[in-house]
Amino acid sequence: MAVRYLTARLAQQIDEELMNTAGAFSIDQLMELAGLACAQALATVYNKEKYPRVLVCCGPGNQGGDGLVAARHLGMFGYKPTVYLPKPGSKEIYKRLEAQCRNMVIPILTPSHPTDLEPLQQLLPQSDVILDAIFGFSFQPPVRPPFDAALPLLTQSKLPIISVDIPSGWDVEKGNDLGVGLEPDVLVSLTAPKLGVRGFRGRHFLGGRFVPKKMEEKFELNIPPYPGFSQIVELPSENESQKL
Repeated sequence: MAVRYLTARLAQQIDEELMNTAGAFSIDQLMELAGLACAQALATVYNKEKYPRVLVCCGPGNQGGDGLVAARHLGMFGYKPTVYLPKPGSKEIYKRLEAQCRNMVIPILTPSHPTDLEPLQQLLPQSDVILDAIFGFSFQPPVRPPFDAALPLLTQSKLPIISVDIPSGWDVEKGNDLGVGLEPDVLVSLTAPKLGVRGFRGRHFLGGRFVPKKMEEKFELNIPPYPGFSQIVELPSENESQKL
């Protein structure tokens, strides 16, 4: 049975249940597991010998928190991550995740003004792969500054891109219908894939090995088995899915 693709409303409901008595997870735990899954996916596709310099682009919300966790793990894996953080999150958990990266001597670039794109323009030629952790499934268009100008720069760089949960700029249900979102080579869906990425053509991983069995059955998620102790499982491509 094929894995279930989630609407925005259902994704939000599952997220809430994961953090109430049905799941009993804290936001810290979920971010840690999500970020670890993203780091594993990047390391699976882009080995550190050929792609050592990872530009981790973080938004100010929970998606950016996942990116900061991933940056820390990538540093542990032997990569050389740099975090681009034009609008740091204000929550205490976000500040702790920033501090954890700084304690790992991971550079965090926060421009003096969010709309100053020169630092990003300087970073891109010094990077080998981009981890997109800017917008999550709660994103509502349009893309606002500074990211409205940053996303085209990421695309124009021609660097390989791996997106967290849903490519930045995509609608959670309609996908990149406005044509302003990133077109990543790799996607790491968290918990379960979202409706808007059903037609995604790149390599697609499922991450976040934390959904309780009762919740999986309740929402009929049909999560495929994760191999061994891995935090990720690769989903079949759209063409392969149509053959099943």
